[in-house]
Amino acid sequence: MKTRITESTLLFISIAKWVFLATLAGVMVGFPTALFLKVLRSGTDWAGGWEYTYLLLPVAFFLSALMVKYLAPDAKGHGTEKVIEAVHRRAGKIPLAVVPVKLVATLITLAAGGSAGKEGPCAQIGAGITSAFSDLFRFNEHDRKKLVICGISAGFAAVFGTPIAGAIFGVEVLFVGAILYEVLLPSFIAGITAYQISSAMGITYFYSPLSFIPVFSETFMLKVMLAGIFCGLATIILIELVKFFEGAAHKIKIWEPAKGLVGGTALVLMTLLVSKRYLGLGLDVVEDSLRGVPAHWYDFTMKSVFTAITLSFGGSGGIITPIFFVGATAGSLYAAIMHLDPATFAAIGMVAVLAGAANTPIAASIMAIELFGPKVAPYATVACVISFLMTGNMSVYPSQVLSISKSDSIKVELGKELQQMNKSTYSATPGGMASYALRFIQLVDDAVNRLRR
Repeated sequence: MKTRITESTLLFISIAKWVFLATLAGVMVGFPTALFLKVLRSGTDWAGGWEYTYLLLPVAFFLSALMVKYLAPDAKGHGTEKVIEAVHRRAGKIPLAVVPVKLVATLITLAAGGSAGKEGPCAQIGAGITSAFSDLFRFNEHDRKKLVICGISAGFAAVFGTPIAGAIFGVEVLFVGAILYEVLLPSFIAGITAYQISSAMGITYFYSPLSFIPVFSETFMLKVMLAGIFCGLATIILIELVKFFEGAAHKIKIWEPAKGLVGGTALVLMTLLVSKRYLGLGLDVVEDSLRGVPAHWYDFTMKSVFTAITLSFGGSGGIITPIFFVGATAGSLYAAIMHLDPATFAAIGMVAVLAGAANTPIAASIMAIELFGPKVAPYATVACVISFLMTGNMSVYPSQVLSISKSDSIKVELGKELQQMNKSTYSATPGGMASYALRFIQLVDDAVNRLRR
């Protein structure tokens, strides 16, 4: 009895401690995140008043790359990747200088029209502030890591406007197939607190409840499953394009900021040839797709190319908002092919591509409920899980640690970061369908590598 009382007392103290720290993390992250979103909105609105702002892209990428190179190298790319890497390799230790550099670099990139998102800076706001707070009060590595994860969840919840999905995303995105349950309660508290603060400061979010009338049938469920496969393929295209342009940028042996001039010039030329549709956040296209406006058949591929060039050649920002664009337009295209409701499948596609690209099927499924209502959620969940399985050991976040094998037929070495894995790390059962599929993937990968050379 004495042991039980002691155990319960210790657990109560631990819960009280983390309720307080998580609430504090939500407050610390909510205010600067809301301020960043307000400044970003003002900046992009101002820049949007000029028809040819995108001509400044080479200068914007140059300045962004210059700041990142000399002030905070961890601010490079889409942000969240570096946060995940810091959690796994340095127990969440992140230089505070990353926060202002990432914010300014992202503002410059998006104001000029770079194709990126806004969640990366918010994740780094959360991680950077909570890491600095942990250092100030001399937290041990375990507590600092937990508090930094709370900061990540708070940043995602505040920027998405989905407190539950955002909090889950911050916990789920660290691993492929695992969640740190010990951080679940404080992540929820931090996420909800940050969301409430940002809302109180006047940040508004896009919600689009669908007028969806569920009529369950085997045929409709099969179409939803096929949508998951289609979105999985769109996800693979996005990830491969990001990898391709990252490799191309790495092979160009020039001063890093000069690469920004190259990438910015390439986007200017592509915009003149194609359209301004793929510049910036692209939320107008996402909203149109969710309202049932048909997307162009090439939308999701073009957005993937614009985003890959932006993030590989000096631009700064997140990748989730472009993922929303890719998912919504891919879902709309699938609906047009199958003669289905475009709004419904744009919504399903949006969360399904997120699930596959970030390996976060649970957060994506919950997001479907928070954004589109509970009626479509069961179908969106099916598509999310299928897309998650389709992408295999691929991700827009190669620092994720692999915790499960997505198929018993594919043998992988668990506990490694995805970027540390190679062909020798995994194999398929001889004679099985997976072995042929794996061989096909390897042949495609070899072909892509040859093209890169």
